[in-house]
Amino acid sequence: MARILIVDDSPSQLMGIRRIVEKLGHEALTAEDGAAGVEAAKRELPDLILMDVVMPNLNGFQATRSICREATTKHIPIVLVTTKDQDTDRVWGMRQGAKAYITKPFSETDLSEIIGQLLPSAG
Repeated sequence: MARILIVDDSPSQLMGIRRIVEKLGHEALTAEDGAAGVEAAKRELPDLILMDVVMPNLNGFQATRSICREATTKHIPIVLVTTKDQDTDRVWGMRQGAKAYITKPFSETDLSEIIGQLLPSAG
């Protein structure tokens, strides 16, 4: 079982993603904006982070960059989960350090596959 941090300012998105993560048998941790996400990443050291982009305080691009530059958290894979579906957004997100990019609305299968690809297989 992995610990997955979900960072999203939308309560309905948080709940939906949490449901998928828990259905896959993982522990879900949550944060409601980028700044809280960065703090939670440092404190909890999750196995994977699912990061929204459009959020108050610190957006997902900024939070991803911050997590990827921090020595204690740079090893954590980040998936950007966002409504921003332009190629430029995708390229920029990957440049900030994200390992994958998925656009909303997404299917449970799509999210499950990305989580499976990025988590080291559990024994």
